[in-house]
Amino acid sequence: MRRVIWWVRRDLRLTDNITLHYALREAASVIPVFVLDPCLLNSDKLAPARKQFLFDSLADLDARLRDRGGRLIVRRGDPARELARLARETQSDAVYFHRDYTPYARARDARVVNALGALGVRVEAFDDNYLAAPEQVLKDDGTPYTVFTRFRLRFEERVIVPNRYATRGDLNTPRDIASLDLPRVEREHRFARGGETEGLKLARAFLRRADGLRAYRDTRDFPARDATSHLSPHLHFGTVSVRELVRAAREADAGADGKTWLDELVWREFYAYVLWHFPYAARGAFRRAYATIAWENDAEKFAAWCAGRTGYPIVDAAMRQLNATDWMHNRARMIVASFLTKDLLIDWRWGEKYFLQHLIDGDIASNNGGWQWAAGTGTDAQPFFRIFNPVLQGARFDPDGAYVKRWVPELARVPAKYIHTPWRMPADVARRARVEIGRDYPAPIVEHAVQRERAVALYRQK
Repeated sequence: MRRVIWWVRRDLRLTDNITLHYALREAASVIPVFVLDPCLLNSDKLAPARKQFLFDSLADLDARLRDRGGRLIVRRGDPARELARLARETQSDAVYFHRDYTPYARARDARVVNALGALGVRVEAFDDNYLAAPEQVLKDDGTPYTVFTRFRLRFEERVIVPNRYATRGDLNTPRDIASLDLPRVEREHRFARGGETEGLKLARAFLRRADGLRAYRDTRDFPARDATSHLSPHLHFGTVSVRELVRAAREADAGADGKTWLDELVWREFYAYVLWHFPYAARGAFRRAYATIAWENDAEKFAAWCAGRTGYPIVDAAMRQLNATDWMHNRARMIVASFLTKDLLIDWRWGEKYFLQHLIDGDIASNNGGWQWAAGTGTDAQPFFRIFNPVLQGARFDPDGAYVKRWVPELARVPAKYIHTPWRMPADVARRARVEIGRDYPAPIVEHAVQRERAVALYRQK
């Protein structure tokens, strides 16, 4: 085969890349192309940090490609039209890409296949962004799992992580192909940097540091410790290979800590799997009985939640962390999601959209799955009557208030005894802490015990 177009999507790396492996093996020349899709880039759900991370990653990939006799071709427009045009221009024999499982990606890819098929251009799609294809892990009767523990057992039986896919060799990309310049954006340094170079560095650090993989089970739930890997945006964009991470974690032989971290990767698989088999869940409740919950949807309370002004310190710290960095600790994500849906009685889809508009690692499947888990509307979700108490969650996972004090500085002088209930401070303690509730920091906008009972009653109507 003479020329293959490698349509780069969420596999922005050279290492252990299945699509690139087969393109290099089967073609004399490989043409890497990224299509700037206005439907995605102009979406109101694309976080600024995620866009910057993408452009960082594209620039890093282009630099790595140039070391290998290639370069990244950039086009803008509808992918079906642009790929067909590029195939004609370069007289390419085939287009290779990895499968994407979201409803939008599936519809887009079907258009691409049809457009290229009309030109007689062969198309090959590979499973790369996840460890398993969605058809690979099914019940004995061929139906999909909806309970995580059972999915995980079958996943562990069926899924074998292969050796690294070799991607050595020159790409021999022709030099005369027209290409747009990569978009230039002014970097905001508060956002994490993207790219394979950065992803590999983060992965090595997490696997080696004392509070990383080998301490994960005991430290992962404490947001002040920040002991997680921060690899989620790299997994989303494929700047690191999930297979490489699994192999490295197994080689580290970290026991129960390593198993706990690997289970988190399987949760990622599960949520993508659910969205593939039940695409309607992207728009509404997976459990259809909860599709018509009479949410109160108070706009003022939602605004307070977004701004981190609810009067519950652990909730406010988490939301302020998100607004400042476009990232939030996973335990904090569960706390604020429970608070929005069960304390404020606001539709989980409001929070789901807000997260996508801000999270650097915003992923349709994982975000949807996490929100529906918290709201009790999803597959294998927590029961509707299990409602996080924000005070107890704060006391358990931020016992000395270090996380709260970092992100809610007006509470920096509050003693640990009152850091999660500052409205209960005696007047003399409040004076010494220089905090007047209602002026310097808001009183709780709802009473948790009251709202808990209201939430249970609301769900029981279904």
